[in-house]
Amino acid sequence: MGSTSAHSGREGVGRRDLIKRSAALGLIAVPTMSFLSACASGGDSGSEEKVDKGKKSAENPLAVNETAPLEIVIFDGGFGTKYAEDAKAVYEKKFPDAKVKFSSTQKIQSVLQPRFNQGSPPDLIDNSGAEQMDMGVLVGKKQLADLTPLLDAPSVDDPNKKVRDTLRPGIVEMGQFDGDPVWIMYYAYTVYGVWYSQKALDSLDATYPETWDDMLTVCEKAKKKGIAGWTYAGKHPYYIPFSLYPMIAKVGGPETLDAIDNLEPNAWKHPAVKTCFEAYYELYKKGYILEGTPGLDHIQSQTAWTEGKALFIPNGSWVENEAAKTMPKDFNLAVSAPTGIDSSDKMPFGTIWASGGEPFIVPAKSKNPDGGMEQLRIMLSEESSKNFTTSVKSLSAFNGGTDGIELTPGLKSGVAALEKAGENVVNPRLQDWYVALQKEKIGVGGLGEMMAGRLTPAEAIKKIQGYADEAAKDDSIQHYKHQ
Repeated sequence: MGSTSAHSGREGVGRRDLIKRSAALGLIAVPTMSFLSACASGGDSGSEEKVDKGKKSAENPLAVNETAPLEIVIFDGGFGTKYAEDAKAVYEKKFPDAKVKFSSTQKIQSVLQPRFNQGSPPDLIDNSGAEQMDMGVLVGKKQLADLTPLLDAPSVDDPNKKVRDTLRPGIVEMGQFDGDPVWIMYYAYTVYGVWYSQKALDSLDATYPETWDDMLTVCEKAKKKGIAGWTYAGKHPYYIPFSLYPMIAKVGGPETLDAIDNLEPNAWKHPAVKTCFEAYYELYKKGYILEGTPGLDHIQSQTAWTEGKALFIPNGSWVENEAAKTMPKDFNLAVSAPTGIDSSDKMPFGTIWASGGEPFIVPAKSKNPDGGMEQLRIMLSEESSKNFTTSVKSLSAFNGGTDGIELTPGLKSGVAALEKAGENVVNPRLQDWYVALQKEKIGVGGLGEMMAGRLTPAEAIKKIQGYADEAAKDDSIQHYKHQ
């Protein structure tokens, strides 16, 4: 799966605090009950002692024990692992007497669940991918260390600047649940939206459509040439929200997404939701979706798209790296904010979902949390950030690190989309607050069924509202609200 990703925005926005937003953790599995019960028990059995603190200094502001072992586990997904291995080498150079154990997996939950259970988790985890552990559960059960010491430490590049002051807008807030403290450090910075080949659009003599009538016109043009308008990850329909959710905000205003996140009664029955569902359903009814799409996974749908079988795909900016093997050299990858309905929309064209992704956590019961945070401090340096951007074609949480780098087409397009959006950046929080609801129910049970033509928009809305109401009444899960 693609590495989860993406959030941006600027401070001081009147009608909604756009900074209070989220992690786009769409690519996630429902935690097994054994994991939930492990968290519920607090994982006390067999808990090991923490290593002694080291000596605090200007060079070692987190007082890392210079000889203590450090263990890092990285999700091996759309971004690979080299960027993290390179940062590990910097740590090893700084602390030559520390033995660093580094491993990677795509099965984060399967591999680490027993470790949390035993009270002996690693010191730093990239908690991402299909088997991502449920953040809401981890936070609710106090399984994570507070990252405030890292954020308040001097940055690697400028000791007069705290780490928190070097980060992109929204990153710190995204790591919070119901206010302080900060539990998660999102390392990647992803732009979500509608991805396409500029070459393919040019060949149709078309520009990216800003209104839904124009979208249907472009899709009809493509259909006449034997090209589908859209494809998506049919087996993982929680990719659809990457363009659908910001469209809902554009049409109805950002408060429509807040109400959905807050599990408010009838939030899904808002006229903007109905309008956007009906617009997407039109793609199905008019035959603009690539045949067989409901049976495709994320890689298969991306491959069909890079092969020119479909114009548009909802995705995150990891797609440039993940689909690189099948993407033609002259594809000219681009991303746009979602198409709106018309000039009556509440927010301007350009309203987009962008956010921090690749969530790094330091477990509360790790033996060397200071080492885990120091590794993150190194990763949030300009050198490590540039290395990440160059090697995986994505921005990082570090606010900068692009000077002197030749930006790839997708990255250049993503930066331009962020500039166009300005303050009009939204970040739905369902994906990290209510994993099971977002993935299995809204995604698979609702949107997937509608886009496959098995539910009408009205039926899908009724079903999804029912799922949301069930989650709101479920006392076994922690509930969160926009502050």
